[in-house]
Amino acid sequence: MSLPVKDGARDWTAPLIPGGWMAWSFPTAMFFLTIFALLACMAVWEYARPGGHPRIGILRFETTRGDRLFISLLGSAFIHLAWLGLSDLSLWWALAVSILYAMVVFRTV
Repeated sequence: MSLPVKDGARDWTAPLIPGGWMAWSFPTAMFFLTIFALLACMAVWEYARPGGHPRIGILRFETTRGDRLFISLLGSAFIHLAWLGLSDLSLWWALAVSILYAMVVFRTV
């Protein structure tokens, strides 16, 4: 499907299926597709290199790759919520902070 057009411009937040039972907008669909893609990449990574050897990081308990993915997704959600509540800047900056946070989590946790 293509994005809806309103007044000659693409309406990024309009429902993709007008009158549908759920208001799937483009950002919502991209969010869920990104989560699915991350899980699929983790599954391929686990298939290619099984085990992942749990390790003890700065949190002082064993974590696997899946644990670190979960911690980074959970932290990213809190970063975005705090960004929405405390800042007027674009959410693209929150995404950049979340990516940096995920890189730190995968390296140190």
